[in-house]
Amino acid sequence: MNAPEKLKTPSRSASELTCIVRVNEEIKSIVATAFRINLMALNAIFLAKRAGNAALGFGVLSNELRRFAQDLTHHMASLRDMTSGSVGSVTGVVQQQRNSAILLQAIRLSGDGVPGVREARKRGAQRLAEQHGRLRALDLRLRAAVEETQQLVELGGVLARSAKIEAAYGGGFSPALMQVSTDFAEVIAQIKRSLEVLGKERLVKD
Repeated sequence: MNAPEKLKTPSRSASELTCIVRVNEEIKSIVATAFRINLMALNAIFLAKRAGNAALGFGVLSNELRRFAQDLTHHMASLRDMTSGSVGSVTGVVQQQRNSAILLQAIRLSGDGVPGVREARKRGAQRLAEQHGRLRALDLRLRAAVEETQQLVELGGVLARSAKIEAAYGGGFSPALMQVSTDFAEVIAQIKRSLEVLGKERLVKD
């Protein structure tokens, strides 16, 4: 193994760890935004009650947006659990790579004179392959979960647009209801952007 090859794999693992950190930061951002939507929905429900019959439809949609925020929070909790597992897997890969490098150096220095060194390196390579396999499986699960969450957020976008339409029938409360529905749309657009970032991230670098 030449010098560039020795550097390639550790740097790749460092890149994978960096990716997981970025994914976790995006998940935290979405969780905070989902909490904000929940508070906004509660405020919208209260506002719709004050508006009375003129805002019945808006009140129904506000309740749906609150459910959407709760569902989104659950989705992001699952994603956070997945990435926690990924951190452990990548850390295991990095440790195994270090062990393999030490064993390789021992083989170079001693040739075949140290019993069991080559066997130990072979076992280490097998464990490394298994850890990479687990990381790839986590990567696939994360991507599938992000796609599922994106579908949920599309529904949230539909609800926000519908709330904006209903706000126009809110009588004297129409301007306030319109502002709330606009805020909903902007926050959901922010979540979409974060999910697009997550969708582009890969825990495993080929």
